[in-house]
Amino acid sequence: AVVAMCAREPGTLVVARLGNAGGVVIGIGEGETFIASDIPAILDYTRDLIFLEDRDLAVITRDGARITRLDGAPVVRKPITISWDPVAAAKGDFKHFMQKEIAEQPRALTDVLRGRIDQEAGQIFLDDLRLDDAALRKVARIYAVACGTAWHAGLLAKFMIEQLARVRVEVDYASEFRYREPVLGADALLLAITQSGETVDTLAAMEEARAQGVPSVAIVNAISSQAARVADGGPLYLHAGPEIGVASTKAFTSMLAASYLFALYLGQARGTLTPAQIRPHLQALIELPGKVAEVLETAGPLCAQLADRYHHASNALFLGRQANYPIALEGALKLKEISYIHAEGYPAGEMKHGPVALIDERLPVICIAPRDAIYEKMLSNIEQVKARGGQVIAIGSPGDALLAAKADHVISVPATLPLLQPILTVIPLQLLAYEVAVRRGCDVDQPRNLAKSVTVE
Repeated sequence: AVVAMCAREPGTLVVARLGNAGGVVIGIGEGETFIASDIPAILDYTRDLIFLEDRDLAVITRDGARITRLDGAPVVRKPITISWDPVAAAKGDFKHFMQKEIAEQPRALTDVLRGRIDQEAGQIFLDDLRLDDAALRKVARIYAVACGTAWHAGLLAKFMIEQLARVRVEVDYASEFRYREPVLGADALLLAITQSGETVDTLAAMEEARAQGVPSVAIVNAISSQAARVADGGPLYLHAGPEIGVASTKAFTSMLAASYLFALYLGQARGTLTPAQIRPHLQALIELPGKVAEVLETAGPLCAQLADRYHHASNALFLGRQANYPIALEGALKLKEISYIHAEGYPAGEMKHGPVALIDERLPVICIAPRDAIYEKMLSNIEQVKARGGQVIAIGSPGDALLAAKADHVISVPATLPLLQPILTVIPLQLLAYEVAVRRGCDVDQPRNLAKSVTVE
């Protein structure tokens, strides 16, 4: 995307978009027009927005915006009114946007569910999707594509969709998917996951699917973003509100909740789940915001104390199994993104295949160990870490005396259904990363060398 002005025509701006790299938002105010690359930048001035498409050109003058194609052909792009509140894009009483966005997760999770579930009937309604039940019944394989934190959400979406809807899922980094010449097949569906809806590699993966005649669905936060418009199967909006901090928090947990809804919806459409089977899942989703609020209240002070002790560490290791392995990856990513500590996430069962060589008394090892089907295995991994002098911070279940006896520190999170547990276990890791970064004097909201939306390769 390019914006240009000429000294000979100071009252004119010209903006063009070519390809998927870089979004362009035109804000229509009262007697004024704005150009930005993302929605929050102009929320203080207007909520009536026009989004340029690939090969669009707009000429901005005092009279407003005139839009054509690059070849001069006229085109109509109607303004869309965005419901985001400008206050949502301000820090308020919080020190950092990331701190605010962590605290907003109970509300964000509530908004993901709003208007989409009927607990009594055991039904899910995803009205924005354009794929009917017949089309969904034909899907035999789903390709989930994403980048960064959204890729971790894709790993969890695989667990959810395969277990609830019984459809095979492959998860790809979008940056790899677009170059490996994938053979998708007529019975495939592409699931794109992106907060901004403008991530260039994810958009390229969606274009590849479209070129092969494969429909795509986008789990996306930004309303009317490029991903939402390219997704011919429809968008599944998070409704999480603007996320300003570069390190994603509320969008990540909202992606997980939306993925769970999509898995249930797919199971509902394909007949693999009955209303009676769906009801307990919906009840667990309804209870989730309250449980997240509980974790925020109880884990916050503990994470601050742990940050006091460990913020000078040079390295950290995060271990998890099954659905909590992607959370280990996410915890490591959060810590390295904002505190600049080298951190690595690993499947706990693979610890002896390399990472065990790193463990000594200087290494904090964060182990995600709720009481689940592989709890005993995680306890064994913790014992192995302790035998080598590692400092264990465990995320576990309330009242777990056995875990408390083995770990140096324990942060408890409430129990929920196994595939929703990661939404709770990730909260302490977000808090810990934030508190460590603050103590190290890092720029929490704008870490060095990082951007909120990666719109170029």
